[in-house]
Amino acid sequence: MSTVLRKPLDRRTVLLGAGTVLALPLFEAMLPRASAADVAMRPQRLQTLYSPNGMIMQNWRPAAAGNNFPLSQTLEPLAPFRDRLTVFSGLAHSKAVGPGGHGKSCPAFLTGTTARPTEGSDLYCGISMDQVAATHFADQTLLPSMELGIDPPSLLGSCDINYSCTYTNTLSWVSATQALPVTVNPRDVFERLFGDGDALDADSRQRQLQRRTSVLDFVRADAARLEGRLGSDDRRKMDQYLTAVRDVERRVQKSAQYDVESAAAGFTRPAGIPVSFAEHVRMMLDLQVLALQADLTRVSTFMIGRELSNRTYPEVGVNDAHHMLSHHGGDAGKIERISRINRLCMQHFAYYLQRLAATPDGAGSLLDSTMVLIGAAFGEPNDHDNLDLPILVAGGNLPGNRHVVVPKLTPMSNLMLAMLQRLGIRQDQFGDSTGSLRELTA
Repeated sequence: MSTVLRKPLDRRTVLLGAGTVLALPLFEAMLPRASAADVAMRPQRLQTLYSPNGMIMQNWRPAAAGNNFPLSQTLEPLAPFRDRLTVFSGLAHSKAVGPGGHGKSCPAFLTGTTARPTEGSDLYCGISMDQVAATHFADQTLLPSMELGIDPPSLLGSCDINYSCTYTNTLSWVSATQALPVTVNPRDVFERLFGDGDALDADSRQRQLQRRTSVLDFVRADAARLEGRLGSDDRRKMDQYLTAVRDVERRVQKSAQYDVESAAAGFTRPAGIPVSFAEHVRMMLDLQVLALQADLTRVSTFMIGRELSNRTYPEVGVNDAHHMLSHHGGDAGKIERISRINRLCMQHFAYYLQRLAATPDGAGSLLDSTMVLIGAAFGEPNDHDNLDLPILVAGGNLPGNRHVVVPKLTPMSNLMLAMLQRLGIRQDQFGDSTGSLRELTA
């Protein structure tokens, strides 16, 4: 008896309806039959999660090096993923040392270069790691990259002495002279992924604020047609994906409706930004998971706070402004409060790793195929220390459960070069690298 082999579903299959185009995650039906469970068939992805204003290193750094290291106080929220992460100690950004503090450190974080001191438009830095990867994947995804954040950008000249606010508003540089802006409104992100495009005028935005129809309503018939070509595992995966899309959509609509109603009462808030900091963070992280799951992009950066951010964190009992608090002068009480902020950031980042681990991708999960870089632009905040950075890498089918201590002054660019090479990018130099950091995969 002969077996009828179906032709694999096209990887670029989408759901269509009434002007709506909804991308789909990777289904086994999209892979050649013999390779359906092959990890090598999955797209490789890169994500950067960034925490502002440095890190209290005595509470970040694990007490011992090697495998099975003891998790530090700040890193404890990441315990469920310790087998998937490597903590690096000793990595440095020597190019960021000297006057400039935040204004010099933030642009160096993903570029490994020295930003030109300027408060004008003559910006000069270097292409960032994420944008090298975005260029590599540009012809394979709808969006080359996503640059997301929580704090609205500062637009008033310089934010640090002699350094434009542009340097502290973003991590991403598509060229030495062009920084990419960060999007902070979840509604803008959702519409970019599933809605009516990037640019919305005031009338269009108002119509969308009032819309109660789900994007899924437009593609329901096409989804039903496609289900007939999918196996049981793929049907479950599609149901999970569409449920996740609708969940985020509801949360975005709820936030927008709150904002419309509160604006009528005299409040002015950007439509779509939740009142709760925690919900805002999680919504932005969930949107990134959806974008990766649908292969709309393979590269993204997320700033949980803009550099120099003076946000307060009453949810962990910190009512002091973050940046001002970071200049602690050795005060034990201030150090303890900053450590609470640092740990809270790791709790949110742990949520993101959990979402990646729970999202199917081929025979594995998104965490298997996504390298996640987590860190800050400098270590000890009181000193703006660029020579011992708080850095870890998770996921990407890399070795885990490790605390790797590298020789002092090892460029962080060595790690970024190794990550780019891991993505299949043929490159021998990045930033101020002196070689590829073999400890990433060793």
